[in-house]
Amino acid sequence: MSAYSFVRLPGESAVEAWRPLDRALYRWVVSHGGDALLAATAAWASLADGNGDAALALPDGRHGMEAPTPAQLVQLCASPLVATAVEQGVRPFALDGGRFYLWRNHAHEVAAARLIRERRSAVSTAPGAVESEADLDALFHGDRSAAVAPQREAVRRVAGRRLFVLTGGPGTGKTTTVLRMLLMLQRQAAAPLTLRIAAPTGKAAQRLVQALRLGKARLRDHPVAPLPEDWRPLLDAIPDGEATTVHRLLGYQPWRNAFRRDARDPIAADVVVVDEASMVDLAMLRSLLEAVRPQATLILVGDADQLTSVATGSVLLDLVAALEADPRGDLVRLTHSFRAERQLAAVNEAVRAGDAGALDAALAASDGRAALRRVEDERALREQVARWARELAAVVALRPALPAQRDGAPDEDALRRRAELVRSALDALADRQLLCALRETPFGALALNALLEANLRRLWSVDAQAEWYPGRAVIVTRNDYAAGLFNGDVGLCLADAAGNLRVWFEGAEGEGDAGLRGFAPHGLPAHESAFAITIHKSQGSEYRHAAVLLPPDAEHRILSRQLLYTGVSRAKQSIEIWTAPAALQAALATEVRRAGGLQERLVAPG
Repeated sequence: MSAYSFVRLPGESAVEAWRPLDRALYRWVVSHGGDALLAATAAWASLADGNGDAALALPDGRHGMEAPTPAQLVQLCASPLVATAVEQGVRPFALDGGRFYLWRNHAHEVAAARLIRERRSAVSTAPGAVESEADLDALFHGDRSAAVAPQREAVRRVAGRRLFVLTGGPGTGKTTTVLRMLLMLQRQAAAPLTLRIAAPTGKAAQRLVQALRLGKARLRDHPVAPLPEDWRPLLDAIPDGEATTVHRLLGYQPWRNAFRRDARDPIAADVVVVDEASMVDLAMLRSLLEAVRPQATLILVGDADQLTSVATGSVLLDLVAALEADPRGDLVRLTHSFRAERQLAAVNEAVRAGDAGALDAALAASDGRAALRRVEDERALREQVARWARELAAVVALRPALPAQRDGAPDEDALRRRAELVRSALDALADRQLLCALRETPFGALALNALLEANLRRLWSVDAQAEWYPGRAVIVTRNDYAAGLFNGDVGLCLADAAGNLRVWFEGAEGEGDAGLRGFAPHGLPAHESAFAITIHKSQGSEYRHAAVLLPPDAEHRILSRQLLYTGVSRAKQSIEIWTAPAALQAALATEVRRAGGLQERLVAPG
């Protein structure tokens, strides 16, 4: 028997909310000479960090912590483990502006704010600044309507900036605006520019590349006013090749848990664009700002009202708020949605604003495009899932009979027909998606996938023991750069006439069968079923019809306006919200505001 035993320190067990990591930090502080007050405050700061806060807001008493008294604040400031000014050097913790920080978060925030201020101050007058509307007319096919006015303004303003932020909701044309911004920068440059384009996740990067290809084609082939010939070489120079993640752009080295690119070895680019910037966390923002050369332009693009990053901070939200409070022309917000379904735009706006009355009115006026399904218990959930499965099973295109693969020379007609069927099946799969607020619990994506698959197996007469079958949808959960599959990629298992199974994914145009790639089921990287996915996983995607499932418990901590907005804004034509009325009201009323001082540092003088 071991002679060792684990003895809890006084005060360590007082808080049920603390995680093992928080308790470990409590013990570390005590073992390094800190008192019980500092140890407890550090544990609370660790818990806040785990919830995405950059700091522990002491006056607010967040996460259940009681606000410290003035005497306790004095005691915390006196601790040799706490820095109250940057000049005091590196210490485990920092107390700054009424916020208690883990040192790394304080260092990231201070550095990011300084670098942003420097970039905002380094505006230069471009020698080729837009002096007339002619160039803008060329890029916008002569359209001078109010709907595209903010897009034109973004293209006009980006010249000479070292930092530019473009934000807007779904369907507002962010990617096409970025494409035109890059064209204008190329047009005005004295020499060809080196451009790098990336996104936080592999799937988001792949979608960005596809959107750029589509945007370039639309500019070239516009039916009324195609892009003039003298612009075509500039358009060809805009990269739309391999999808690049921010981690790859920065040269992530997992053995160091650090990036290779920094101020000493910056990214070799004149312009760096990062899409889906709402997913960028505080540490990544600092790394980006350090790795982009001071004379280069950094363009951040995203929807500031969506879910914030999984890790620390809400940098896009904070940055947009700061730039709107201190306008210098380096922010443009796009508000006009170019989607034909104006009813959904009203739903999205009501959710974004947290306006329950406006949402009720938008649902009533949606002509059936938006509906609220009461799901208050597991029985009601099973009924909705059964209906959803029946509708899904009725989509014949999901399970086509592919031409059999033959040995020897390929049959061109068979390959073409196979590509058509696979493309149609993937399009049908993307037509509808069930989105879950949770991953686990009976209302989470894992349980819903199991329930949906059980229904589909029965409806499709599939052996209940078969892991793989035609029509099974899967989502990749780990990047595999060798295979070209990324976390978030969705594939569909299909069979040919001989019964051979392959899992098909969309790829780049020119890859495989007309931009399609097939893999043996057991050769896939880590994956799981994808008939239901989390709202987090859906960021950046769009579906013709979507259903958003919220847990019915109105007290559930995951409920928030940003979560619901991210979910409902994935739908292009119709949306269902599955939840209890009280939970819906709680989501609309709960605006996630992560604690931190980035916004304050950006608007403060100096």
